[in-house]
Amino acid sequence: MSHDDRLKRPGTKAQLRNYVRSHLRLDVPDRRICDDHQSPLDYLAHGFFLDAKKRRKTNSDAIVWANRAGGKTQLASVATLLDCLFKPGCHVRILGGSGEQSSRLYNYVQHFLNLGYSDFLDKPALKSGCVFKNGSTIEMLTQSATSVRGQHVQKLRCDEVELFDPDVLAAAKFTTISSSSARASMEMISTMHKPYGLMSREVAQAERSGCSVFKWCLWETIERCSSRRRCDACELRPDCQGKARLARGYLKIEDAIALMRRSSRASWEAEMLCERPSREGLVFSEFERDVHVQSIQFNPDLPLYRSIDFGFVNPFVCLWMQRTASGTIFILDEYVRRGLPLAANVRALEEWLGLPEESYTATFCDPAGQQREGLSGSSCVRELRAMGIRVRYRASRITEGIELIRSAIRNAQGTPSLFISPRCPRLIEALECYHYPDPRSCLPTGRRGGSERPEKDGVYDHPIDALRYFFINTKRRAYGGSRPY
Repeated sequence: MSHDDRLKRPGTKAQLRNYVRSHLRLDVPDRRICDDHQSPLDYLAHGFFLDAKKRRKTNSDAIVWANRAGGKTQLASVATLLDCLFKPGCHVRILGGSGEQSSRLYNYVQHFLNLGYSDFLDKPALKSGCVFKNGSTIEMLTQSATSVRGQHVQKLRCDEVELFDPDVLAAAKFTTISSSSARASMEMISTMHKPYGLMSREVAQAERSGCSVFKWCLWETIERCSSRRRCDACELRPDCQGKARLARGYLKIEDAIALMRRSSRASWEAEMLCERPSREGLVFSEFERDVHVQSIQFNPDLPLYRSIDFGFVNPFVCLWMQRTASGTIFILDEYVRRGLPLAANVRALEEWLGLPEESYTATFCDPAGQQREGLSGSSCVRELRAMGIRVRYRASRITEGIELIRSAIRNAQGTPSLFISPRCPRLIEALECYHYPDPRSCLPTGRRGGSERPEKDGVYDHPIDALRYFFINTKRRAYGGSRPY
C-alpha cells in the first residue's frame, strides 16, 4: 500500500471509519445503542474533525466516559496518530493515571506505527515519544505537577483520570495552546469508579461548561448477538433486553458474561454499564434527584431564611430557603463564589429578589465567623452586622447537622421534607457526592478503620456546611436570639 493512500485525509465520518479499518486494522463501533450514549466512532470523529473551521465550536475539550474493555485507550492512540499524521506541527502529550497507563496508550501508538507508518517518522521512535517528519510530536508525561507545568502543546490526552492526583489534573488544564494547524484541546478519558471522584466532578462541570461528553457502555462495544442464541438462557438478559441484537462491537459475549460472574452488582453497573457508581460511603445516600429536586418558586406567605458559609480561597456560599408550618423545607437558590471580599458578596446577596433586609426571618452563618482576624481586628459576623444583616449562629457538632439533614431527606417513615430548586446545582452535586474518607486511609498503621466525620475536600463540604447551619439554628435557639426560628 502506498504512502499516498495513508496520507489521503478522510472527509466524512464514514470515510474515517473505513480509513481506520483499512490501514490500522481496527473496526471502530459506530452505533449508539443506549439513548443517552454515543458511539466510539463519534468520539474519534470529534477529535479528528475538530480543527476544520466550519466545524469549530466554543469548547473544544472532550470527556470520554466508557466501560472497562471499551477500547478507550486504544481509540485515544488512534486519535493521537491521526492528529500527528494529518495536522503538521501538532504536538500531542499523553498523561496517564499512572506510568503504566501512559505506556499502554503509547504502546498502541507504536503498534500502529509498525503497520507501515514508521516511514513518516523523522527518526526511530523512543520509549518516551516520537517525532514526525512534518514536525508533529508525541511525548509521554509522568504523573507529576512538575512534568506537566511548562508544557505548551495542542493536544493533551489524559487516560484514566479517575486515578489522577487532583493537583496534577488542575495543572494540566493550563498546558494546551492552538497552532495554525490544530486547535488546543484536552481530553479526559476514564471509567467512573466513585460518585465523588475526579471523573464525576469533571462530568458535572462539563455539563455546565459545554464540554463534549462521549459516553458508551458494554452495549456499544459488545459483538452482535446471533439469533441462534436464546435470550431466556443468557445471563446478560436482565440488563441486555435485546440490546446486543443491535450491537456492532468487538467484545465477545462470553467474555462479557465472564466479567459479570466475577463482579459485584455495584461494580458491574459502574464499570460495564456506565451507570452512576455505588453510593457506598456517601453521607446522604438516600438523596435522589428525581424525588428531591423540583421546580420551586418564592412564596411571600412563608418565612424566608438565608444561611452562609464564609470563604475567600474556599467558596463563599449562601443558600435561600423557606419552611412551611408543617416543617417542609424548600431551597430556593444558591450563591457560590471564590476570591471576592465579604462586602462584594454581600452586595450580591442584597440583589437577590431585591427584597429589603426586614423581609428575612433570619440569616444564619458559620460560628467561626465570630473570630477576629489578626490584621483587621474585626470578624465576618461583626462586618455583616455593620452592613445591616442580622446574622445568627450556633455552635454544634458536624454529625448533629448531618443527622438533621438526613431526617429531612427521608424520615423514619420514608417521607421527604427537603426539596431543592434546579437553580442550586452546586448544592445538589454536594448532596450527591459528600462522602466519608476511605476507611483504608483512616488509620496510619494500615489497619482498616472508619470515620464518622465526612471528608473535608474543599468542594462538596461548603454547600453542605451552609445547609447544616440552617438546620442547626432552626432546631434550637440561635446564639443571641430569644426564640427558635
